[in-house]
Amino acid sequence: MSENSYEQERETDSNSRNEYNTPLDERETTVTSQDYTSEEQIASTNEAPTNIEEQSTYRANPKKQRNWGSIFLGGIVGGVISAVVVVLLLTSGIIDIDSAADGSNNEEATETSGEPQMIDNLSAEDATVSTDIQEVSEAVVGVVNLQQQSIWEGNQEAGTGSGIVYKKENGKAYVVTNQHVVDGAEQVEVVLNDEVRLPAKVLGGDALTDLAVLEIDGSQINTVANLGSSSDLKVGETVLAIGNPLGLEFANSVTKGIISGLNRSVSVDTNGDGQADWVTEVLQTDAAINPGNSGGALVDAEGNVIGINSMKIAQGAVEGIGFAIPIDSALPIMEQLEQDGEVTRPEIGIATVSLYQVPFEYRSEIVLPDGIEGGMVVANVQPNSAAERAGLQQFDVITKINGHVVTSILELRQFLYSETEVGESIEVEFVRNGETQTTDLQLAEQSN
Repeated sequence: MSENSYEQERETDSNSRNEYNTPLDERETTVTSQDYTSEEQIASTNEAPTNIEEQSTYRANPKKQRNWGSIFLGGIVGGVISAVVVVLLLTSGIIDIDSAADGSNNEEATETSGEPQMIDNLSAEDATVSTDIQEVSEAVVGVVNLQQQSIWEGNQEAGTGSGIVYKKENGKAYVVTNQHVVDGAEQVEVVLNDEVRLPAKVLGGDALTDLAVLEIDGSQINTVANLGSSSDLKVGETVLAIGNPLGLEFANSVTKGIISGLNRSVSVDTNGDGQADWVTEVLQTDAAINPGNSGGALVDAEGNVIGINSMKIAQGAVEGIGFAIPIDSALPIMEQLEQDGEVTRPEIGIATVSLYQVPFEYRSEIVLPDGIEGGMVVANVQPNSAAERAGLQQFDVITKINGHVVTSILELRQFLYSETEVGESIEVEFVRNGETQTTDLQLAEQSN
């Protein structure tokens, strides 16, 4: 609205009627117009209105009258909300009615609230586990694989892992670790918790079980791990993995998890040809086992070693799956490696392939009777071997040993190594020229 229009309107209003005798609805319309204009003028000139009529009309703004109702209604709503909040605080126990009523012990309550609160069950459990883990952690050491990188340099660190001091006797201490941790090493060092490095002698290693035993000077070894039993474990039991993930920088790291599975069968490529040639039985856990943890301890809640950390599924889509060699399976291997430097196993003296691996040009040499769908094809027979003495020939198809069906090299080795011994006589069932035959074979000692 222009200033001329405004002046005309005001003159008309003042000449024709008195402002305060005007009905309310009409006065509201007029006041609203004057109020808006007055604010606009005040904002533009930054001066207070000088006309007394304008001042009176400005103060008589009906909006001010309507705000009293809004304020009253807001007060009621606020009171209701406050009452609801107080009721909720009382019912939830956040406010103690008794103490709030008498107002006592406020200072004491303030001082006590700053103190840590103890949860008895959790604290007791954690204290026990912490004490047990502290003891076994001192028996977990670092293992360094040293190799000569070039003819111009001495031995350099090629890799690190973990190990467990499991025995101390006659001034010597013995450490078990994974075979792949020390594989190819020209020199091995054991690093203690106080960072003292001791030269280590590799007494022996076994690729199939991925175990190796080291010997070190025992004069600086004060703690030996307690070896428990893996035969009584149950899925869901709490376990902790101790080792040196990602190297010695994170020595004696402890991760917590549970036993996720027992007697898991994992195929292993022991000679690096890309083909699985052994199946190892392991414990499965969700405790984090990372590179560098290999050879470390998997312990129960009492701090007893129940497994030796070995491998982890290295796939981006798989998390929380780690493996450990059961201590009950590892002990006989550790004893043989410590005493003999190797593991004695029986052998037949043949090289074999599965039926599906036989090249097409040789398949005509193999004739199987009805009902025989699988077996191990004899690729060649070693001279002066147990197989040669038993009369086995190339292209014979071995189907059973002592009545046990074998269809792969994994099944053949697993049966021989777990169910038979060197010098034992076994019955071999095989197919030759379409006919099923049997022969007795005396197992020889495996040559290394």
